[in-house]
Amino acid sequence: MRPVARFAYLTGWRIPSEVLPPTWDRVDFGAGIVTLNVGTTKTGAGRTFPFSASPALRSLLEQQRTHTRAIERRTGAIIPRVFHRDGQPILDIYTRWHSASRRAAVRRRGALEEVVRPALLERVPHDLRRTAVRNLVRAGVSEHTAMKLTGHKTRAIFDRYDIVDERDLAAGVAKVSAYREARAAAGAQ
Repeated sequence: MRPVARFAYLTGWRIPSEVLPPTWDRVDFGAGIVTLNVGTTKTGAGRTFPFSASPALRSLLEQQRTHTRAIERRTGAIIPRVFHRDGQPILDIYTRWHSASRRAAVRRRGALEEVVRPALLERVPHDLRRTAVRNLVRAGVSEHTAMKLTGHKTRAIFDRYDIVDERDLAAGVAKVSAYREARAAAGAQ
């Protein structure tokens, strides 16, 4: 996964073509936070995201900073954006998003192509926000905290992102079953 997509996946950050990726002045390595400016989030409200709590996100940002500094040294130019293409701003991710989705969905054998994961062809960058919500909830993060991290202002909208599927239902039944078995075992003693 490319760095900008991974950042979006880990933070729930929105990647619209009209809003450019964050700039280095918004990344505070000392405090371990990224400031998402007003207007760069789905709700339009600004917020901070504590990246230091995620080793994967901290590592991603550190690697990107190292990469950026190397290009700055080579070109003599200052690169203000966290995510870029060899120093040039990313203005549109949708073309690359769709080609990456196609590569992941299609198996090639010589001249033949077979779509093996058709659902990937329908994915959009905003799906990463939904994934972030589901990962937070499945990890046991309180819904209030998850809403703050993902920038959801209302419970109704948050619930639209927190989609329950068959695995969630099965996990719920398994938890209740384990609970009842533990209670029955405790009662038998």
